[in-house]
Amino acid sequence: MSDAERKWRPGQGQAIEAMYAWVATEPDGGEGVCAMNIPALGGMVPLIGADIDRIKSLRPYAEQTREITGYPVRLVRFSAREDLEVLP
Repeated sequence: MSDAERKWRPGQGQAIEAMYAWVATEPDGGEGVCAMNIPALGGMVPLIGADIDRIKSLRPYAEQTREITGYPVRLVRFSAREDLEVLP
């Protein structure tokens, strides 16, 4: 399947094959998902998603996190999936 075919369109659901996150690494090695207050998106927003275009659009907020905290920030892709529970 091509990238164009994978691109989400309203009314066309697709399985999530990977999740992306902007992750900050603290000096002790601990990691955390970055989040930023983005009023246009409803307040505090974790910098995560399943669509790489959305993640790329959040890059300026990841850069702000780096500037504010001084911690390195990485774009991470998680690709293993395990369904833990299904609510019918």
